[in-house]
Amino acid sequence: MNRFKITELGKDVFWLRDTERDHLVKVLRLTPGDLVVGYDNTGMEYTGVILKIEDKSVTCRVLSTDHPDVEAHTSVYIVAGLSKGEKMEWVIQKGTELGMEGLIPLRAKRSVMHLEGSKAQERVIRWQKIASEASKQSHRVREPQISRVCDWQDLVVQLPEDTQWLIPYEEEKTQGLASILDILDSERPIAILIGPEGGFDQTEVSLAQEKLGAQSVSLGPRILRTETAALATLTMVLAHFGDLG
Repeated sequence: MNRFKITELGKDVFWLRDTERDHLVKVLRLTPGDLVVGYDNTGMEYTGVILKIEDKSVTCRVLSTDHPDVEAHTSVYIVAGLSKGEKMEWVIQKGTELGMEGLIPLRAKRSVMHLEGSKAQERVIRWQKIASEASKQSHRVREPQISRVCDWQDLVVQLPEDTQWLIPYEEEKTQGLASILDILDSERPIAILIGPEGGFDQTEVSLAQEKLGAQSVSLGPRILRTETAALATLTMVLAHFGDLG
């Protein structure tokens, strides 16, 4: 059955509006009597039947509810240094499929992309749409949230105080990611700091260590592209805590 993000939830019905309504009507061409699945970003999933299609909304009657165990049990965020559009989009799409909790775009010294003001807001809206579509495709019931574009000083207020910070860094020679995973607490959020195409500047790594308590880790002897490093680290963390495989 086709999946939709619920716009409004009632006692025994839910409504789809705006782009969700248009996709159901104009693209999928569903009609009253067809079955659909809706989710409302709370972890709940609703199987419904289309009752009525109107100009601005679709009304569905709830047939059954479920709370599927599809979300990662450990909250893992990616903090990604701004990179070229397609790389950020790739990380958001695949990170959503893997189970990331959210993504924070970060202005870094070596970022090729520079986003400010309305352009930054527009890009975040586009990135959130990518996360939404990936959530539907991977049958998630809670979309990862894409934060506004941040500077380093903003990070401390973006995530909970007890967040555990990791920063993969190509100059780290003694501490591998695997050695750190055993001392992380699965009950506390984990944030992965990933540099842009040129990596983080040494001063940024030092700042993350001093201000955030970030642990610098190596991902091995080979230099990884920014999108590869983000998804490889996310995969290793989630796999370690039993959310993959």
